[in-house]
Amino acid sequence: MSLKRNILDLRKRKEIVLQGGGEDAIKKQAAMGKLTARERIEGILDKGSFHEYDIFVEHQSKDFDMDKKVLHGDGVVIGTGTVYGEPVAIYAQDFTVAGGSLGLMHARKITKIMDHAIKMRMPLIGINDSGGARIQEGVDALAGYGEIFFRNTQASGVIPQLSVILGPCAGGAVYSPALTDFIFVVDNISKMFITGPEVVKTVLGEEVSTEELGGARVHACVSGNAHFFASTEQECFEQIKKLLTFIPWNNQRKAKAFPAKSPKAEYNIEKILPADPTQPYDVRDIIKAVADDSDFFEVQEYFAPNIVVGFGRIDGETIGFVANQPLVLAGGLDCDSADKAGRFIRFCDAFNIPLVTFEDMPGYLPGVEQEHMGVIRHGAKVLYAYSEATVPKITVILRKAYGGGYIAMNSRHLKADFMFAWPTAEIAVMGPEGAANIIFRKDIKEAENPEEMRKQKVAEYREKFANPYVAASKGYIDSVIEPAETRMLLKHSIEVSGNKTVMTPTKKHGIPPF
Repeated sequence: MSLKRNILDLRKRKEIVLQGGGEDAIKKQAAMGKLTARERIEGILDKGSFHEYDIFVEHQSKDFDMDKKVLHGDGVVIGTGTVYGEPVAIYAQDFTVAGGSLGLMHARKITKIMDHAIKMRMPLIGINDSGGARIQEGVDALAGYGEIFFRNTQASGVIPQLSVILGPCAGGAVYSPALTDFIFVVDNISKMFITGPEVVKTVLGEEVSTEELGGARVHACVSGNAHFFASTEQECFEQIKKLLTFIPWNNQRKAKAFPAKSPKAEYNIEKILPADPTQPYDVRDIIKAVADDSDFFEVQEYFAPNIVVGFGRIDGETIGFVANQPLVLAGGLDCDSADKAGRFIRFCDAFNIPLVTFEDMPGYLPGVEQEHMGVIRHGAKVLYAYSEATVPKITVILRKAYGGGYIAMNSRHLKADFMFAWPTAEIAVMGPEGAANIIFRKDIKEAENPEEMRKQKVAEYREKFANPYVAASKGYIDSVIEPAETRMLLKHSIEVSGNKTVMTPTKKHGIPPF
């Protein structure tokens, strides 16, 4: 056969494989509002940059008449390409081919591109759209999942791992996304659950729809499994690309620097805090008042909103922001918000991203429900994450910093590198009202006018203790600053921390309060 005929034969074979599950299956995919696997890859990567591997791989199963079936690419597309000119590894399950079910060769393709990503130190993007394990392949399918989970764990903290849920993801399949750094979901398309509605009905007798059980909104708002929520697949792709501009390609690099930009004039930092210390405000406005171009990319926006986490830049350098949100539960820490903050802090630390913390919170959320849910264990995750982190750590206390909350939010005692406080800061064991009621209980009880005496003692306590100057006098606060100085001092702190080194005890690993 001549070279020309060989090339024509190759092209014909490729054309057949690129059809995936065939025209009818592709039309069915489109009818569900879903793109094909290769369309999704092209939507994320730079135009024309995708190079596909293992295009001719086929399944090896012979049981249950599988030897009579041709599954092009065994239901998954793998390869490498670029995003904004930087290399990434990517795979996308193809639902048009046997429902994207995972068999042994399917898993081997995924583990192959994962190995590439780890070896080449580049981000890994996994697009999940699968009916789950291929039942006909039995234990081989389970072995395939295990190999993927192992590599997810090996890659953790080495390269960024992004999971994109663009269809069903059920049973054991959900644990690979759960082991990755960020999960993206799309409304009415993404589905994640351990057991489906049918099993729930059979075992528990509960009627629940697929969307109610494990839809995108559930995981973005309730379970906290998803980090980014989008209305369309295209919006999701833009979120992925934006995230990649903020994070480094591996743990040996820093995030790419961008030209510095001043915050937008509409975010005047001196006009955000209400005059009344009991009134709430949106802490995201504080972040936008110090971030370059007021650009803040929030992570887990709809989950545990009493704490805000996400990425921005100061003087062109990526920063991880952690901030109490007074608009929700007065910014108090509970089980979910502690989990959210702790995980984000650990990601930033793993990938060399400096941390800036804005503190305004009355402490940990009290109550029987929180105690029984394990707020002690969950709350300790924040303490552990900040204590463990060796990246530059800077804290600005805006208003309330009471009790254990003061310690937990990157205090000097957890080895914050820089501690600043606004003149509005209140640093104390508890709020003035509660403290006065305890300390001056006898004086208030015996007074002719107990209410007037209580007000007097509250004011006395606030003047003596509920301010930043007691902490500053002991060296726990580096400087009490004007709000207008915040961005300048953050910039300076990050600059002088550029070569920060920390000596830690030799150990295999710590034991965080999971």
